[in-house]
Amino acid sequence: MEIQAGLGSDIAMALDECPPWPCERDYAAKSLELTTRWAKRCKEAPRHDRQLVFGIVQGATFEDLRREAAEAVVAIGFDGYAIGGVSVGEPEEEMIRAVESSEPSLPKDKPRYAMGLGTPPQLLAMIARGMDMFDCVLPTRLARNGTAFTSTGTLNLKNAEFTMDKRPIEESCACPSCREFSRGYIRHLIKAEEILGLRLITLHNLYFYLDLMRQARAEIDNGAFEEFRREFVSNYKTRDREA
Repeated sequence: MEIQAGLGSDIAMALDECPPWPCERDYAAKSLELTTRWAKRCKEAPRHDRQLVFGIVQGATFEDLRREAAEAVVAIGFDGYAIGGVSVGEPEEEMIRAVESSEPSLPKDKPRYAMGLGTPPQLLAMIARGMDMFDCVLPTRLARNGTAFTSTGTLNLKNAEFTMDKRPIEESCACPSCREFSRGYIRHLIKAEEILGLRLITLHNLYFYLDLMRQARAEIDNGAFEEFRREFVSNYKTRDREA
């Protein structure tokens, strides 16, 4: 907590233990007790002016532990609440169930943060379940492997099909990469092992994720989020095989 205060972050996270998947219930319960004790200490730790502190809900894949964890961290009282220990290797159904088990106990007037998520369809699924904030390595990690995100799914720009493709990564995208560079040129950069290629995909992927969240907010305001989510997911395909 001292380090986070020294860094001057807008949001500091309470220290927690993230159980592995799979894990026994006894281990998850003991881990949760430790996380709760740490949360109390973190709440009382000094912080810099205007720094918010978020508590973290753990509990592995056990619904009763998730509810217990959420109730305990809310009782301590934080500026916002994170759901941790998800997307650590468990099936997607269990990940969603962990969020659904935690969410009802979290206050509706405080930010809810789903940690370590996710693919674009997963983000929309989490928004539908009351989540407000996310962090994820996928936009940058997959960019380093030549994979770009689009509204119709992923594109592996290493693939030979893009060699002479003069289109941008996504026609409707306003990011710097799509305004100035073609798929074929970005593929050439990747094959030539020029770091610019990976940087251009990274810029596009980050823009794509941020724009998806902008669209989600607008559709929530318009009362049409569920329709937007269904249409997006139905059009989204993962295509990551190099050919």
